Amino acid sequence: MDSSSIELPGSEVESIEVAEDCVVLHFFRANIIKTMTGSVERTRWWQAGSLIFEGAHVAGDLPQMPAVCSGGDLVENIYTYRDMLPIPLQSRGRILCDLGFEGSDLRFSVQAEAVLLKMVDRPHYIEHIRPI
Repeated sequence: MDSSSIELPGSEVESIEVAEDCVVLHFFRANIIKTMTGSVERTRWWQAGSLIFEGAHVAGDLPQMPAVCSGGDLVENIYTYRDMLPIPLQSRGRILCDLGFEGSDLRFSVQAEAVLLKMVDRPHYIEHIRPI
């Protein structure tokens, strides 16, 4: 089975929108790692997209945007994704997200009832990642 995931450290966030109980984090350039079954090599791509939280509540102040993500966690019910987001991602239940950004002590911290990762356009190839 082939798999893809967003590598959060180094991904570029364009903006964060907060409107009532909906919070949207817009990736200008999300770094994607693609893995093919049976291959030791992986590939790196970039793509724009949005991480959409519904029934959401933001804790604290938002970091200044645009910014480069330094990593963090997304908790989806019983699963914790550290420094990555699986593609596709759509879930309801207990959602927590806590992300850091380069050059800032402020964190993007949100609790929500649902999350959806919506990628835009198509992925753009960057490089092959070969094992050492």
